[in-house]
Order: sequence, then C-alpha cells, then structure tokens
Amino acid sequence: MLRLTSRLTVTRRFPMPPSRKSSTEVPPKGYAIDPAAGPMLRFQASLPRLPVPTISSTANKYLESTHPHLTPAEYAQTEAAVHAFMASEQAAELQKRLEARAAEPGMLNWLSEWWNDTAYMGYRDPVVVFVSYFYVHLNDPLRTKPAQRAASLLKAMLPFRKMVETKELEPEKVRGAPLCMDSYKWLFHSSRYPTKPSDTARKFDPATHNHVVFVRKNKFFLVPLVHPSGAELSAAELETQVDRVIELAGETAGTPVGALTSDNRDNWTDARAALLAANPANAASLEAIESAMIIVCLDDTKPVTREDISTACWVGNGRNRFYDKHQLIVFDNGRSGFLGEHSCMDGTPTLRMNEFVLATLALGKADLGTPTGEALPAPIELPFALNATARDLIAGAEARFDALAAAHELHVLHYEGYGKDAIKGFGASPDAWVQLVKQLAFHKMCGRPGVTYESAQTRKYQLGRTEVIRSASRETRAWAEAMLDPGASDASRVALLRAAVTRHLQYAAWAADGQGVDRHLFGLKKMLREGERVPALYLDRAFARTNHWELSTSQLSSAYLDGWGYGEVVPDGFGLAYAIGDRYIRWTITSTRGDAAVLRHYLAEAATEAREVMERALKAEKAEKEREKAKL
Repeated sequence: MLRLTSRLTVTRRFPMPPSRKSSTEVPPKGYAIDPAAGPMLRFQASLPRLPVPTISSTANKYLESTHPHLTPAEYAQTEAAVHAFMASEQAAELQKRLEARAAEPGMLNWLSEWWNDTAYMGYRDPVVVFVSYFYVHLNDPLRTKPAQRAASLLKAMLPFRKMVETKELEPEKVRGAPLCMDSYKWLFHSSRYPTKPSDTARKFDPATHNHVVFVRKNKFFLVPLVHPSGAELSAAELETQVDRVIELAGETAGTPVGALTSDNRDNWTDARAALLAANPANAASLEAIESAMIIVCLDDTKPVTREDISTACWVGNGRNRFYDKHQLIVFDNGRSGFLGEHSCMDGTPTLRMNEFVLATLALGKADLGTPTGEALPAPIELPFALNATARDLIAGAEARFDALAAAHELHVLHYEGYGKDAIKGFGASPDAWVQLVKQLAFHKMCGRPGVTYESAQTRKYQLGRTEVIRSASRETRAWAEAMLDPGASDASRVALLRAAVTRHLQYAAWAADGQGVDRHLFGLKKMLREGERVPALYLDRAFARTNHWELSTSQLSSAYLDGWGYGEVVPDGFGLAYAIGDRYIRWTITSTRGDAAVLRHYLAEAATEAREVMERALKAEKAEKEREKAKL
C-alpha cells in the first residue's frame, strides 16, 4: 500500500461562530437533533453512513481514469481486466461481503478502521515529512517578540479549546449539511504513541492536565494554564512565563529527546521502551508532554523568506520538536506557524482552530485577560535521565533525520498574476482551473499527464475522512496537448478547458459523495480471505501506475495563512499544496527529485499561458459579437 496522507480542501475567511443553537432549531432535512450530545455533536447520530458504490460505477470510473496514462495497447489490456472483473463471481462476492460489513450493527463507517490503520497508525515511516503538514501564520506586526507572540496565540486558543471540550462548538456545514465532528476530540490534550505493529492514540482529561509544554533548546518545560485559585492566566502572565522559559533554557542546547519522535515508528517504539527503562522518572516527563494541551516550540531562529519559514515549520531541525503532537512554532523574530499531527484528524479542525486564533487576534476580539496579581510559579523543566543506550538511540535518530531532511527540497511559488477573482470572471471553478494549470506544467516538464491525487473530504458521513479526486483525465490531457500545439486555436483551447473543468467538477462531486474509485477498490481488496486469488484488475500494470501519486495535491485557502504544505507521497513525486487568494495563487512544492525549482518555473509559465489564452479568446469572442451586432 502506498503511503497516502489525507489532505483537505478548505476555504474560509473568518472563524465560524460558536453560537449555541436553541431547542427550537429546525434541523436540515434528513437530520435529527440529539440535545444530550451537546451543540457540537447534536447532528452526529443522524449523519448518513459512508455508502458502498456499485461495482459497475467504480469499474467504469476507474477505467476512464486510467486512459490518459496508457498507450492504446496498455488500455486494451486494462479494459479487458476491468470487464472480466465486473463480470466475475468473485467481484460480486467481494461486493456482497463489503456491503455486509457496511450493514453490520454499530458499523458507523466501513472504511475508517482500515484506513486509519493503513494510512496512519500502521504506517511505519517517520511522521515528519511523510505524514505531518504545516501552516505558516500571517505575520503579526503588533507582536514581534517571541514571548509576546507565543502568549497571545495560546491565550486566543483557550476559548476554542473550551468550546471543543465542552462540546459547545458549532458544527461545520457544507451547503447546509452538517459534517462529522468526531475527530475534534483529538485536537487538544492528545498524543500519538509508537507501538508495534500499529500506533495508538490517547486522549487526556483537560481538567487534570491543564497545562502547556514549551520546548526551547531541546529542553521541555511545563507551564500550568491556570493559577492555583483556578483563574486562567492572562496573556501578560503567559508572556512572563515564556520569557522565563527562554531564560531557563539558556544558550546551551540539551540532549534532543524529541528527535526520537522524528524516527521510523518501529525505531521510536523501541527507543521509547529504552527511555522508560533508563529511569522511572522519564515516564512522568513523557506523560507531561503527551498530556499537554499543545506543544509550543520556541525556535531560536529568525526565518524571513517563505522557503525558510515553510521549511522551519515543516521539519525544523528535527530536535526542538515532539512530532507525536500538534505544535505551535514561534521563532525569535515573532513569526509563527503550526505543525499538524495527522493520524487522528485531517486538516479542517486544525485550520478552523488556527483561523479562530489568528482572526480574533487580528480583529482585536481576543480576550487577553487581566493579571490577577497571584504569584506565578516557575516553569517546571521536565527532566530525562539518559543512559548510554538512550543517548545512542537519540544520536541515531538525529542522523537519520538529518539525512532525510537533507534529501528534501521545498520551493514556494507565490504567483501574483491573478487569482480567484479573475478565474471566476472567466466562468471557471478556481480549484479546477488550478488543477489544470498543474497538468499543463507537468506536461511541459515531463511530456505526459501526471498521476494526480487531489483530496476531497467525506465528512458528510459518519467518521468520514477523504476520497481521491483523480484529477488527470482525457479532457485535461486534450487541453494540455492543445496548449502545447502551436497550431491550435485559442477558441479550441478554451472549449477544451471548459470540458476539462466540467469533468473535474463531476469527479469532485462523486468523491465528496463517497462515489470515487480508490476507497472502494481498497475496500474490495480488504475483503479477500486468506488463500483467495487476487483479481487480475489489481495485478494489471495500470493499477500500480495510476495509484502512484506523482502529484499529491490539495487546496487550503485562508486569509490568515501565509503558506502551508506537506511532503511527497511517492519517492519520485511532488507534494503540491496550494492556496487560491483573490489575486494570487500560491504553491508549496516539496520533493526529493532535485528538480522542484523546474516545476515551479513551469507552474508560473502555465498559469500565465492559461490566462493569456482565455483573455485572447474572450476578446475575440467579444469582437465577433460586436461585428455581428454592427451588421444588424
């Protein structure tokens, strides 16, 4: 199974209101309200279950999606394999088993347990680079000191935590339909744990673990979020505590225990056992870290460029981190960001939380509190007693991280030629347009379509996560080839673009409705019993080729972020996170291939050419209409 990290497409300008709905609320059609579940989860029990698509629907969509990547002879072979599968008794039996699983009493989602294990908990490569994702916060010119920035972010986060933990947060909706909110429970006071053969996660009681952990110079410090009286610390008091942490950490870096979390999960499992065996006190320090509301990494660097701060948020130096948890990252010049631990939730909850924090600060709506006058206890350094074995394991993790990080490159294209406003003016979907630009760029670079994964969220269903939008199609290939054909007319190119946009929107709708290809084929294969023959469809070369995601893409657009990204999902591929603003398009490109800068160049070129063709065609169309009008 290829490593697949789930990406979300989210566009929202302001934090969603936390309002409590009254008991007289009329639920959306088809949904019921459960008052006992609390406002956040009031629709949860009535969310529909993830459907099982029909064999014929999936097979035909799959066959269509392979076409742009195959020669005629290869396509004929794949077509035969697909048709044989559709007609086989085995396919009917696998479908019957899967439908029976979906219908089991108490089965909220036939996919979720399998997918969470295969894509996350059972995935053994390091989470950093391969699983985690990062946000770069928009700069705050009012808070340029690290202690001030960290304190304000934490203080503004506390109301959001309260709404989540008390289940008062208003559930998200798409076109009036509520989304699954189950994963929000993992947003605060939780941690991933390394275990074999598959990791686990634990949620801690926020009432008894009401603290935050800072890491500075590789050293961990616990700071309570309330006074002994129970009063919540103000932003000014938190700032004092952060300043104390920076002073206590000093100038000399400690032994980086956090580097162990950057390693292969089996290595980290063994290292965690060795760390606990080295000294019983280490267990208390680990639990204090793992139970914290969030980790705040206070880095002693001052990144300026988009590339530098993106890289720092994504991987850092591999030491001043604890990658098994969500982390705020604050730099010595006051810049900040966020690193998401991906195993238990996708990007929507963390985006919403970050937007709430950043928006309330930017709009002056954050309650920063007033100091109570109570004495602040000194931050508590969390000690680790290390023996030679533990030190050797840490050194090994550091070396492996350094090699992994060095193999990667990250480039940012902040393209200011146009953005969402212009694309909508052309009568096109901004997301589909940007996907087409990526296909044209890849054609320019490699002379063929790129096998492309775009994420669609399926949270309209119980425990839903994601489905794949297979963005490369016959239509995108035809358009890209016409763009590269000097003899093609602008009118024909625009007609092909509109056909490709229509096809993309159709597949995106299928994916959001749980009617995509990839999760269903995954589920059917999981229903094979020991000793049963694997269907020829899965052994056909096209199956491996069209699951080899050369372009792992996802859109996340926010007025409060200055960048975001993640790693590639295949060794010879690219991570392509993107955002579409009103007047810009921004891509973050990650890869180990060594030619990410080349793709960056072609993306800019393709974006400009797509706009110029559309403008010329519309101008010609307008001129033709005026000529026809003049004849009347």
